[in-house]
Amino acid sequence: MITTIIPIGNSRGVRIPKLLLDESGLDNEVELKVKKGEIRIVPVKPIREMVNNTLLLSEKSLGTDWNRPEEDEAWISLQ
Repeated sequence: MITTIIPIGNSRGVRIPKLLLDESGLDNEVELKVKKGEIRIVPVKPIREMVNNTLLLSEKSLGTDWNRPEEDEAWISLQ
């Protein structure tokens, strides 16, 4: 589908037909991703999914950071 970029205040935008929105499954919040020569509109991940991913990353980093002999030595010197 070919469309025109239109002025919207100080910005510019594109009207997305309802049929395309319905087919895409996009909701109210989207993220714009830019690569050379293109702009992609992608759905925003739900907060719960983002928090779960953050927790998993934290557990992995804690496991590698805390399971080192020098950490044990540091704690012993503080006791």
